[in-house]
Amino acid sequence: MKAVAEGTLRKMKTRLEQPVSYKIPLGDNAVALNPLIKKQIKLEYSGNIFCVHCGRKSNKSFNQGYCYPCFQKLAQCDSCIIHPEKCHFDQGTCREPSWGEKYCMQDHIVYLANSSGLKVGITRATQVPTRWIDQGATQALAIIRVRSRLQSGTLEVMFKQHVTDKTNWRDMLKGEATPLDMIAESKRLIKECDAEIQELADRFGFFAISVLNGIEPVEISYPVETYPEKIVSFSFDKEPVIEGKLMGVKGQYLIFDTGVINLRRFSGYEIKLSH
Repeated sequence: MKAVAEGTLRKMKTRLEQPVSYKIPLGDNAVALNPLIKKQIKLEYSGNIFCVHCGRKSNKSFNQGYCYPCFQKLAQCDSCIIHPEKCHFDQGTCREPSWGEKYCMQDHIVYLANSSGLKVGITRATQVPTRWIDQGATQALAIIRVRSRLQSGTLEVMFKQHVTDKTNWRDMLKGEATPLDMIAESKRLIKECDAEIQELADRFGFFAISVLNGIEPVEISYPVETYPEKIVSFSFDKEPVIEGKLMGVKGQYLIFDTGVINLRRFSGYEIKLSH
């Protein structure tokens, strides 16, 4: 095998094509993965981890790529990122108000996706369709547009009383999700929650929450030659060298004939790619 790139790993870059186009960023390089499907590749972890924010060397990665000091101080590592309904920007206690203004006080989309079954989720409007691809969704539909992350999180909490907000990653990697009538599911959910949506509109203001109509679902396909019958999950922390025939890419996972690995989990790890 010949080494083609080496550097600090980042989340895979994607572009919505049929199938999705993938690149793996390693330092200053970005290696196209679609042409490597059905080829033997090897990923070698050097043992070094570098913070994805400040670049300092770290003994351990926190929150998918941050050193501990950055994990402690950055707004993007605060617990309200996982629980957006707890956004405290308007209370004046955001760790980084300028970051919050740029990323949280912006339009967000509440959506339905089908990855391992129907789920509800939220994302910044600028992250459509990237967020859906990262979750391995084969269908997705934007259903509501709001003015802030707090509003989207409040709606998500309401909707998840009726539909899950989680993806079963093992089921997602075993094959294509059973197709759903996404428009019918959206209408059903909004009808079930009509009174609660109105209450939130009254709370946040009439123009803060916009139910979206007339939008077609997005259909997404992935460059997967063969799905695994049994899921074997790899970790660079346990196996510094991972190799096998690349059978596909879905979500942020590489699917080998030997197992699967979630590359996003290892952001900041120094990796060498050979094929």
